[in-house]
Amino acid sequence: MEDVKRWLPAFLYACLITYLSSLQGPQLPQYGFMLHDKILHTTEYAGFGFLLARGFGLRRWWWACLAGALFGVLDEFHQSFTPHRNGNDPGDMLADLIGSTLGALAFYGFHRLRKRAKNVAMTEREKVRE
Repeated sequence: MEDVKRWLPAFLYACLITYLSSLQGPQLPQYGFMLHDKILHTTEYAGFGFLLARGFGLRRWWWACLAGALFGVLDEFHQSFTPHRNGNDPGDMLADLIGSTLGALAFYGFHRLRKRAKNVAMTEREKVRE
């Protein structure tokens, strides 16, 4: 059950990415901030990288970079079969890799800071006891 708790968010996020990639060009929502495709890819995959790192755990957090990049390549290949979409864009794949890496690093950094804060709190408690 613990594995399901760790991996379910990443799985659902992957399903969302796949769904959005399946939409034809005219069906995609159009917002002003969506003008910069590479920023969107980086942001989208940063969230995915964070969730993948959560699934892999602290010792293998860097696997999230590889898994996110591989999923990005598969996503681009999938988009090449979707009408009115351009797939196999190396710039998008690079943005996916960068985003996955940033998300995985954010997960790692978050846990390092949390561990440090926990150690500081324990040290403060020991000082109070003295």
